[in-house]
Amino acid sequence: MATLFQGVGAVTPFSASSSLDSNKLLLPSRKSLSISDSRGSIFVYRSDALNLKAATRLQLSPGHQKRSPSEDLLLHQSRGSFGAFGLYLHCLRIAYPWHELLLFEALREGLEEEMERDPRVCVMGEDVGHYGGSYKVTKGLAEKYGDLRVLDTPIAENSFTGMGIGAAMTGLRPIVEGMNMGFLLLAFNQISNNCGMLHYTSGGQFTIPIVIRGPGGVGRQLGAEHSQRLESYFQSIPGIQMVACSTPYNAKGLMKAAIRSENPVILFEHVLLYNLKERIPDEEYVLSLEEAEMVRPGEHITILTYSRMRYHVMQAAKTLVNKGYDPEVIDIRSLKPFDLYTIGCSVKKTHRVLIVEECMRTGGIGASLTAAITENFHDYLDAPIVCLSSQDVPTPYAGTLEEWTVVQPAQIVSAVEQLCQ
Repeated sequence: MATLFQGVGAVTPFSASSSLDSNKLLLPSRKSLSISDSRGSIFVYRSDALNLKAATRLQLSPGHQKRSPSEDLLLHQSRGSFGAFGLYLHCLRIAYPWHELLLFEALREGLEEEMERDPRVCVMGEDVGHYGGSYKVTKGLAEKYGDLRVLDTPIAENSFTGMGIGAAMTGLRPIVEGMNMGFLLLAFNQISNNCGMLHYTSGGQFTIPIVIRGPGGVGRQLGAEHSQRLESYFQSIPGIQMVACSTPYNAKGLMKAAIRSENPVILFEHVLLYNLKERIPDEEYVLSLEEAEMVRPGEHITILTYSRMRYHVMQAAKTLVNKGYDPEVIDIRSLKPFDLYTIGCSVKKTHRVLIVEECMRTGGIGASLTAAITENFHDYLDAPIVCLSSQDVPTPYAGTLEEWTVVQPAQIVSAVEQLCQ
């Protein structure tokens, strides 16, 4: 059976309990928002059938097509099955007007919409102004909103991260861009001692509605210093939420949700995913910061992943299907807190779990996720949890060696075959 990891931070949502864990330092989530607000915005909730009924209360705006009978039949047949709401969202994309965006453009669109909606939203970081950011996420925003709301900073991560935290304390809603996630190590003191803890240490007098975002990950031959995955570094900081985007659709939705959150949020982006293209609804939508995404329903094994590894997993899934396996793939998206409801529903069905991450094995997201699943769903497991992670080595510069350090689809196929024997 699965090995029990002890000492890992709690991953349950905020609750009024006498015990203290890092998530209880967070303000309540925005789940109290209605499914549709006065502007007709779409708020995406759980990827299970429980919220399908609520979702169907969405009112289509004038001029939008209604669902066809075949789409209604598809939804009816999927009620009660895991991922029904995901199917509903697919139907929404058919029924609603849409446009295509690359992932970095989707991030920009979400950021621009929030800057238009709320004058308190501002951006700061190295070259985010007239240059448009190192990956052009902020291109054009300085010309539209001016240098006071899109602020170029010196190359001093500790200083401008602290400036962003101070701005959040005074009522603004800053987005701090790290040109590379590795540079945020220089701001670790600000993120840990101020960003994560000030709400608690001030007795609730201050909220820190700040978004810290930037690129990271392996795959562009940027060398060891610029290819780091820092999710596990920040995971243990109390009072901070963490999400990772993997598609243009969820990149925009998570960006908007992070900006609207009253808690500090770190948004992890992957350098290899910026040029992914996807259809985005013209209608406004906001995703939950605490929900996983059902990518592929299945019966034989639960595969949990996020960010770039989602695509390695889906590539492996094609091979597995040809071999007679039916894997269920979940993009966990919320790295802190984990969506144990969605994960638990899947584990209770498949009884086997494979975790695939780009984070390093020692102390990674996979280790915390393994502990959480073991503590909550141990009795439902028919086999040990297997975690495939990057090698515990600095990332080499050479491309062939660089790819050797991260999990490849063939390794995923082999792990599933062993778990399902």
